[in-house]
Amino acid sequence: MNNTAADAASREKVIECRSVWKLFGGNSDAATQAAKTGAADKEEILKQYGCVVAVMDASFEVFAGETFCVMGLSGSGKSTLIRHFNRLIEPSAGEVLVHGQDICKLDENALRLLRSKKVGMVFQHVALLPYRTVLENVALPLEVQNVPKEERLATCRAALQTVGLENWADKYPEELSGGMQQRVGLARALAINPDILLMDEPFSALDPLIRKQLQIEFRQLSLKLGKTSIFITHDLEEAIRIGDRIAIMKEGRIVQIGTPEEIVLSPADDYVAEFVEGISRLRLVKAHSFMQRSVDAIAAAAHAPQASSEDDLQTLIDLALSQNIEHIAISDGDKVIGAVSRVDLLKAVRG
Repeated sequence: MNNTAADAASREKVIECRSVWKLFGGNSDAATQAAKTGAADKEEILKQYGCVVAVMDASFEVFAGETFCVMGLSGSGKSTLIRHFNRLIEPSAGEVLVHGQDICKLDENALRLLRSKKVGMVFQHVALLPYRTVLENVALPLEVQNVPKEERLATCRAALQTVGLENWADKYPEELSGGMQQRVGLARALAINPDILLMDEPFSALDPLIRKQLQIEFRQLSLKLGKTSIFITHDLEEAIRIGDRIAIMKEGRIVQIGTPEEIVLSPADDYVAEFVEGISRLRLVKAHSFMQRSVDAIAAAAHAPQASSEDDLQTLIDLALSQNIEHIAISDGDKVIGAVSRVDLLKAVRG
């Protein structure tokens, strides 16, 4: 997907987070007011009110079919934030809208419907019941909803097939690897066919190779199913691999939102710059970000092979090397809009 913010603005808004604050503590109302007005910072609020500021003035939108990653270090507030979208946590201030409805105003029945039908959640620890088979674990949410047994088992077998575990339906959790257990957790969330998936660091406890494999599988599955997902991670490479857009949090505040390319090329501050410093640009940076647009540059590439403005740096380098050429013409459809030289490629790699 990887659409720009302008492209995203034309799509349906599934989740809206409007100036959300969350403070923990017994005197949170007064502390929230002090935080919102700027009368006290986080340290002063902790000292004066005994309250911890977890989320500060968070605002963003998530669009239909988008995978929106929230990335930050431990204690940045990302896991607290995601729990607002199914109201496991109530905001101290602000609004959380799902399909245009303020879920903070839902009564118990409507909230139960939201959690059981519209929003699926996968945690870091999937908490599978050891005495239930894989199929029975996946079927648990539908069992709670009193879905007839034959129907729910058929639905859950289909969910297991979606995550590649159809042959493990009759096994028990202890017979599965960590990565397979996470797939079961995802199948359990998918079984209710939710509009929204909330993923709270689901792969962070896994070995690196298994983790990367599941990241790729989740990305492919997200594109196939078209689910709207919010994915929490402390790993920027994971966010880049999975996310259409990324929000980076620091000490409860969102410091930057953008596509992976925007985050890497234009970090908002030194904090973000430190994160992106070691990230490879080869599959992130697209031709449109560094091509030369002048008349002279385009003229120099008049007879050169063409590449798309959406082709990444790795693709352009491969093209230049395979054909031993000095210039590449960059096109948007049938129109040449820029050019890239070998020098431009080297500069893009260097950053």
